[in-house]
Amino acid sequence: MMLRGIYAIVVLDMKRFWLDRARLVAGLAQPLLYLFVLGAGIGSSMGGSMGGGAYKPFIFPGVLGLSQLFTATFAAITIVFDRQIGFFKAVLVSPVPRPAIALGKIAAGALQAYLQGLVVLPFAWLAGVPFSFVSTVALLGAMALASVTFSALGVAVAARFTSTTVFPIVSNAVLLPMFFLSGALYPLKSPTTPHWMQVAAHLDPVAYAVDLMRGALLGPNYLFFSPWLSLPVLAGMITLLTWLAVRVFNRGEDDSSLGATNFNWRR
Repeated sequence: MMLRGIYAIVVLDMKRFWLDRARLVAGLAQPLLYLFVLGAGIGSSMGGSMGGGAYKPFIFPGVLGLSQLFTATFAAITIVFDRQIGFFKAVLVSPVPRPAIALGKIAAGALQAYLQGLVVLPFAWLAGVPFSFVSTVALLGAMALASVTFSALGVAVAARFTSTTVFPIVSNAVLLPMFFLSGALYPLKSPTTPHWMQVAAHLDPVAYAVDLMRGALLGPNYLFFSPWLSLPVLAGMITLLTWLAVRVFNRGEDDSSLGATNFNWRR
C-alpha cells in the first residue's frame, strides 16, 4: 500500500506538471538570464582564471542548482493549493498512508526538478563547459541528489502553509539567501570572499549541492567542500526534511499542530 500510494501521488503531480508544460519553458528564463547576461557582464569585467569566457563554465553548476531549487520548491505549492480548495483533506482521508503522501510529494518534486535540470543542461555547450563521459555521469548523479534535497525542503516548508499568496513570498525570502550564500556565482575558497560567507556556506544545503555539481563537472580543484562531507550532509538533510514533512502530514489538518496559530502562516 505504501509503494502504491507513493506511485499514485507521483503520477498525479506529474500529470499536473505535464499539463502545465509552459512551466518548463518559463523555468528557463531565470537560469539563462544568470548564465548569459550576468555571466557575460561579470565575466568580461573579471581578470585571471575566472575572467572572460571562463566565468560562464564556473557559474553553470550554480545556475543548474538555481533551476532545480526553484522548480522543486515551487512544485510543492500544489500542497498549498490542494489545501485551499479542500482536495488535501480528501487525500488525507483516503486509504493512502500519510507518510506515502509526503514521500510521493517529495519524489514528484524531485522528478520535476531533475527534468528541469535536464532542460537547462544542453545550454552548457553554449557556455563553453567542458564535458566528458565521467563528468557527465557524475553530474547526473549530483543533480539527482540535489533534486531530492531541494524537493524535501520545499515539501517540509509547504506542508505548513495554506495561502498560495504567502508561500511564494516566504519561500523566496528563504531561497534567495540560500542561493546567494551557496557560492553559485563566486568562488567560496577565494581569499577575497568574506570569512562570514564561508562560515554561512557550511550551514547552507544549497552550497553542498552546488559544490558537488561543480566538482563533478569541472574537477576537484573547484571544490570548496570534500565530497565525503557533501554526500553525508545532503543525505542527512534529506532524512531530516523528510521526517519533518511526514510528521506534519501525520498530524493532518489540525490547526494547532501546523503551528498556524502561533506563527500566522495561514494568513
